[in-house]
Amino acid sequence: MTDDTDPPPPAAFPAAPHGLRLQGLAAKARGYAEAASSPNTRRAYGSDWRHFTAWCRREGLEPLPPAPQVVGLYITACASGAPSAGGRKASVATIERRLSALVWNYTQRGQTLDRRDAHVATVLAGIRNSHAAPPRQKEAILPEDLLAMLSTLDPAGLRGLRDRAMLLLGFAGGLRRSEITGLDLGHDQTEDGRGWIEILDAGLLIRLRGKTGWREVEVGRGSAPATCPVAALETWLRLSRIKAGPLFRRVTESGCAVGPMRLNDREVARLVKRAALEAGLRADLTQAARAALFAGHSLRAGLASSAEVEERHVQKQLGHASAEMTRRYQRRRDRFRVNLTKAAGL
Repeated sequence: MTDDTDPPPPAAFPAAPHGLRLQGLAAKARGYAEAASSPNTRRAYGSDWRHFTAWCRREGLEPLPPAPQVVGLYITACASGAPSAGGRKASVATIERRLSALVWNYTQRGQTLDRRDAHVATVLAGIRNSHAAPPRQKEAILPEDLLAMLSTLDPAGLRGLRDRAMLLLGFAGGLRRSEITGLDLGHDQTEDGRGWIEILDAGLLIRLRGKTGWREVEVGRGSAPATCPVAALETWLRLSRIKAGPLFRRVTESGCAVGPMRLNDREVARLVKRAALEAGLRADLTQAARAALFAGHSLRAGLASSAEVEERHVQKQLGHASAEMTRRYQRRRDRFRVNLTKAAGL
């Protein structure tokens, strides 16, 4: 059995040849190849590859070279909850992600897995038809919910000021959790930054690097200082004494100082979940059910559901390529505002 459970580094670059100049170019090519996918994506793909190779080991199969028949059996095991695949039925979304991970990992090894092969495509189509279900969406945090969450934070401590700025900025900007923690104070200040901010008189201009390139997000000043995301950010920057580098950082256990390290994006999800529970949101449910409802995407869904403006403005703010994607985030929109039945004369 081939022991190849760890994904290799991105292989879309030449091996370092002899000569210092070409070795330098090879190192830069390696860096560009790594930048082609986010750290979170590579982490997920690595986990999925280990899951696949562990399944192959239990079934006495070889993960290399790529074999569509083996992959077809693997996604069948995932869908059916076979013991060798962990014993739990995977969702269609999870299976599709694992399949993408296999394609990526094989590509890094200079090999090709054809997703259009009948052994893969036909089985996947059957899984979709048999197990597909509407996506489980996170609860939208509406303005009144956000105010309740802000009231649970320490108004004087550094950690409370940081968390307040993160929640308000994430909501008003419709930002993903990785976009919140990936921000720098200025342009080209860190290697791992995903964007930077510019504070203007009228508001905040955020420049973000996404999957499809750069985009700008405008966050205007609020109607009241207590709920203004720009004012909250200015207070955090002033009292944390951050002059450059990562915008949101770890606060020491004593709560008296700010460290140099950038927050992990998972801290945003934890913050949203913790504040929502402490604020008593959805108190009609059990503690476990409430905890499962809230995450980082709750902020984006809250803006999409609350902003009473033309849909195209919300779409631009969230960085969606289509209005249909934006509508998935709108939890309380008027679904029948356009009534084609009446428009047709019925």
